[in-house]
Amino acid sequence: MTKLRKIVVLGANSFSGQDFVDLLLDDLGNEVIGISRSPLRSSAFIRHLGRDDLSRFRYFALDMNHDIDQLLELLDAEQPQAIVNFAAQSEVAPSWENPHHWFQTNCVALARLVNHLRDKKYLERYLHVSSPEVYGTCIGTVLEDAPVNPSTPYAASKAAADMLLDTYRRQFGFPLLTVRATNVYGARQQLFKIIPRSVLYMKSGRKIPLHGGGQAVKSYIHIRDISRGELSILDHGKIGEIYHLSPDAGVSVRHVVETVAKRLGVELSQAIEIVDERPGQDASYVIDSTKSRRELGWSPQVDFASGVDEVVAWVEEKWAVLRNEPWEYQHKA
Repeated sequence: MTKLRKIVVLGANSFSGQDFVDLLLDDLGNEVIGISRSPLRSSAFIRHLGRDDLSRFRYFALDMNHDIDQLLELLDAEQPQAIVNFAAQSEVAPSWENPHHWFQTNCVALARLVNHLRDKKYLERYLHVSSPEVYGTCIGTVLEDAPVNPSTPYAASKAAADMLLDTYRRQFGFPLLTVRATNVYGARQQLFKIIPRSVLYMKSGRKIPLHGGGQAVKSYIHIRDISRGELSILDHGKIGEIYHLSPDAGVSVRHVVETVAKRLGVELSQAIEIVDERPGQDASYVIDSTKSRRELGWSPQVDFASGVDEVVAWVEEKWAVLRNEPWEYQHKA
């Protein structure tokens, strides 16, 4: 019997983590262990729970901040060949209120993890999910070697995490790979994110607050395109390298909301209200992914209109569940 490749996904209960788990399970040669701080969510938010066979998947509810000793014991007992880390405090605006929570999870807990793993012979590859937020406002062509210039506590915590991990790569040969992907979206995303929130608000007749009139430019890319790119990096990326995943061009937040409005047959002016811009909001969020396209043969496959259609269909199918879920960001320390 062929031995399965064992992969641990930290943050497996997150939007990005659950989709990556689902993609991993497409390969019958993978055994996947998912770890997140909360109990496994329902199938409305977890794609792989719709599978008939989950015999190659196990899940553990462990918090990196509070259960780190148990987490490290589990890793040593399981001895995975690969770890993919999505676990992080990841929202921008709330990071101004409790910045210490962001640094605790994104840096302090991570330091415990990497220091423990630095000499483990079983670990062959470690994929760290970073963020283009570390660059601050992106002007011109932003490549993987661009200097970090964070604008928020969240971004600063992610930049610090990246530098911490790289010191372990240089000093101990830690098998680090790093990915920075732009604004991910799709069905099962957190409901406070702009695309699902726009659908929910328009269906319920509520106005969507557009910070700064929605002028900020972001690069929206479908979750499955990101997961495919992350898997390519895990399998074929060069240790020590950073890889960008991004679409061909950025669009304004206003355009995103307008796209949803057209899909639902709603007049944009009746669906939005203009509010002040958030502190530290980067004016542009566009990075260059030529390296991933050239070296890994990766490129986005899901066009934006089709992706929005998928989100709308998901909201309509799961409306009975989603209408009773919190629609705003719920902070957890």
